[in-house]
Amino acid sequence: MRDRDGARLVYSTGDGRVCPDCGAPLDACTCASAADEAVPAKIVATLRIEKAGRGGKTVTVVAGLPRNAAFLKALCADLKRACGSGGAVRDGGVEIQGEARDRVRASLTARGWRVKG
Repeated sequence: MRDRDGARLVYSTGDGRVCPDCGAPLDACTCASAADEAVPAKIVATLRIEKAGRGGKTVTVVAGLPRNAAFLKALCADLKRACGSGGAVRDGGVEIQGEARDRVRASLTARGWRVKG
C-alpha cells in the first residue's frame, strides 16, 4: 500500500498499524509474516546478555523461540514472574530486564527445554 507520493505506508489513522510486507492493516493481513508458527515439542532456547543501545542497562534475551504471539506472550509473563522483573516480547524473542540468566535458565530447564548460553 502506497500513499500519494509513492512512499511506503507505515501507519494510517483510519486503519492503524499496517503489515510491512503486504501493506494491509494488521487486522486484515493474510500474508506469511502474520502467520504464527506451530510450537515444536522440543525447544532449544538461546540466552544472551545485551547492553548495547539501552543506555547502559542490561537485559537478558531469550532467542531461538518459535514465532507464535500467544506462546511468546505467555512465556514472557511466566519469566517476568519467575525473575521478579519487567520484560517484553521483541523481535521474536523475550527480553527480561536485568541480568537474570540463572533464573531464566532454571525456569526454562524446568519446562524440559534445552538451553544454550
